[in-house]
Amino acid sequence: MRITCPICGDRDRREYYYMGADVFLDRPEEGDQDAMHRYLHLRENPAGVTKDLWHHEAGCGAWLVIERNVSTHEIFGVELASKVAS
Repeated sequence: MRITCPICGDRDRREYYYMGADVFLDRPEEGDQDAMHRYLHLRENPAGVTKDLWHHEAGCGAWLVIERNVSTHEIFGVELASKVAS
């Protein structure tokens, strides 16, 4: 899989570290162990389009939000996480 970093350009997937899918999920309040268990372990494993958080670890160090199809690995968009968060 190839990922186009907005800073470095087209790079191999091995330069990146996958940090998780559905980066926009709401994390439960601290102390609610039951809700935290469901959040961490009982979520759906989607087949289709997701937004994932990736770190360009072996490159510029940027944090990226990548919209992709997890079944086909087709990438629809790559944005700097700082721009998505603002």
